[in-house]
Amino acid sequence: MLKLSRKTAKLSPLELDRLDKRIVIGAIVAPHGVRGEFRVIPLTENPDMFRAMKYFFLEDGRKMSVISARFHKNVYLVKVNEVNSMDEAELLRGKKVLIDTADLPPLKKDQFYVSDLIGFSAYDEEGSLLGKLKDVLATGSNDVFVVAKADGSEILVPALKANIKEINMADKRILVKLPEWAE
Repeated sequence: MLKLSRKTAKLSPLELDRLDKRIVIGAIVAPHGVRGEFRVIPLTENPDMFRAMKYFFLEDGRKMSVISARFHKNVYLVKVNEVNSMDEAELLRGKKVLIDTADLPPLKKDQFYVSDLIGFSAYDEEGSLLGKLKDVLATGSNDVFVVAKADGSEILVPALKANIKEINMADKRILVKLPEWAE
């Protein structure tokens, strides 16, 4: 439960909504050395945030206090207070690294984090409700919006200017032009 303070009272509704959420920014792939350091592959467009992190969370909610994080051969080598041996680090293999969305870097005007769009209603150009945005897939060339319809089926919409006509953050709406193959 979010407690309001003077600081949170000044936040917009979107910023308040983000305070209680966590987002995946990496995955632990292997131990590194015998002192409990481990390798984390970044799953974010801003991997340098690992260097400034003071803490992160695991999927099970455990908080990890970061001692050091350094870039090495396409991964970050991370050392935390809670892990002190190779065996302990091995137990973390495959776990996701999460941070509070409130700890994400601030955005410029008219920018948003893709995770903020989850749950938005998606409408076609005629104004018909298609469904709710369920997920965003990173495919390499462009993201793909996964829209869950009321009947349980899904529509995949490439996140391109040709298909995503408008994103209204205030109304939590996305205006979509469906590709011909999706109609």
